[in-house]
Amino acid sequence: MSSARKVFLWSLSSALGGFLFGFDTAVISGAEQSLQTLWNSNVFEHGLTVSIALIGTVFGALFGGVPADRYGRRVSLFIVAILYLISAVGSAYAVDWHSFLLFRFLGGVGVGISSVVAPMYISEIAPANKRGRLVALFQFNVVFGILVAYLSNYLLSGLGENAWRWMLGVEAIPAVLFLITILGIPESPRWLILKKGKTELARKILNIIDETQTEGIIKALESKETTTSAISFKSLFSSKYRTPVMLAVLIAVFNQVSGINAILYYAPRIFEMAGLGKESALLSSAGIGLVNLISTLIGLALIDKYGRKTLMFVGSFGLIAALSLVAQSYFTGNQSGMTVPIFLFIYIAFFAFSQGAVIWVFIAEIFPNEVRAYGQALGSFTHWFMAAIISFTFPFIAETFGGGFTFSFFAVMMIFQLFFVWKVMPETKGTSLENIQSDVHKKLEKAL
Repeated sequence: MSSARKVFLWSLSSALGGFLFGFDTAVISGAEQSLQTLWNSNVFEHGLTVSIALIGTVFGALFGGVPADRYGRRVSLFIVAILYLISAVGSAYAVDWHSFLLFRFLGGVGVGISSVVAPMYISEIAPANKRGRLVALFQFNVVFGILVAYLSNYLLSGLGENAWRWMLGVEAIPAVLFLITILGIPESPRWLILKKGKTELARKILNIIDETQTEGIIKALESKETTTSAISFKSLFSSKYRTPVMLAVLIAVFNQVSGINAILYYAPRIFEMAGLGKESALLSSAGIGLVNLISTLIGLALIDKYGRKTLMFVGSFGLIAALSLVAQSYFTGNQSGMTVPIFLFIYIAFFAFSQGAVIWVFIAEIFPNEVRAYGQALGSFTHWFMAAIISFTFPFIAETFGGGFTFSFFAVMMIFQLFFVWKVMPETKGTSLENIQSDVHKKLEKAL
């Protein structure tokens, strides 16, 4: 087997965590209305039912850097697979609301850790010239998981009052597959050198990845002045890492104030608000998943050629336009029929092409090796903390203020994102992980 194929398969195995990530976050959309009826939930309780997995994701993201740093990327991914499996089976067999919340919370913890470890692992085993598309493979699997969840919900929706149990329980199948594939990947060579001092083992792995870069990477890692044993989450907040911290937090915040998770989680409800029947709403949700997948593939193909910044710049304009059109439809009362679904398909296309393809790549790149686990955790935590807030409050805001105000807010936030991309965001394509921090500082100073 060629070296390139091996690296691709290692990346794909890790990215399967992204498939479960996407499936787990989207599958609730097909079950949420049945669950509200089953437990007679009020607005607060139902918001908690839908967002409890996101709350778990916040915790998983916040603490996901700890096992990744101490025990390695591979062990952490194995833990993620176990959590997904427990959550899928437990949620399907939940006997009451409280047990359901517990198992969905555990699944969320798995999502959070996965969003920290999988992109980081791929970034550390990928050659610099292919890093964008290989890390974006994680995002491709996320949106593929979302699409499969929507299709699965549609196909299983006719199984009666317990259809929701099948919708949630079927996740156990890919969870077992993920568990098996993780056993076949090596540990991150950069972690082996920095945390375990196993240079020879790391050299063998680096030679498979790109033997022309092996000695340069080892020399750069072994010449680090930082004592990695003294590195902790607090280290991130020293002045040395101020720039990557700022960039990671901002791109994560903008990712969520675009409204993406509210739309993915509540897609059937949004379409019913627009006048579609329940079955048509579920099918339109599957359409969102398909557009998401195709656009992510386009972003994946272009990210290493045109760069992260270009994709974000183009995407920002598209998001502003699409969200403004959705808001206008609600304000003018023209949201019936397929108007809103079409505008949301356009929105999803631009999001997947830009933010969706870029975020996990960018966060995984911009932190130095010695703090990457904690930096990735900070970026993921920010992303999921914002996602939890927006998903929890969306039913109340949409019901209280209406679709026009809600989507106008998202559109305004994307205007701020456009300025961030234009004035602040640096380009990172084609630069080795060891050189990115100094390059980011130089490019940021030049831009400002």
